[in-house]
Amino acid sequence: MPFSSINNYYEQLVFKHILETVAEPIDENFLEDVACVALNHLPAKYVRHEVDMAFYMSRDERDKITAMVAIAVKNAIDYVSQHRDDHYNQA
Repeated sequence: MPFSSINNYYEQLVFKHILETVAEPIDENFLEDVACVALNHLPAKYVRHEVDMAFYMSRDERDKITAMVAIAVKNAIDYVSQHRDDHYNQA
């Protein structure tokens, strides 16, 4: 299928950061909700090959992206945790 090699550069960074950040076993729904919230707060950056992106970025750009991902994931974990508790408290 055409376009199958196009990806959002931030997806794998966010997925990896979530798995490194969340220490306790949490269900997949929580992890996926966190990923969606985090990705929705990051700019879209579509690439065909991640190696191309890494090759053309400066160290400062990589550091900025890493910081943006860390903030987005932290905020997403907080948001999903809070709203998940709200949902269960209403039930």
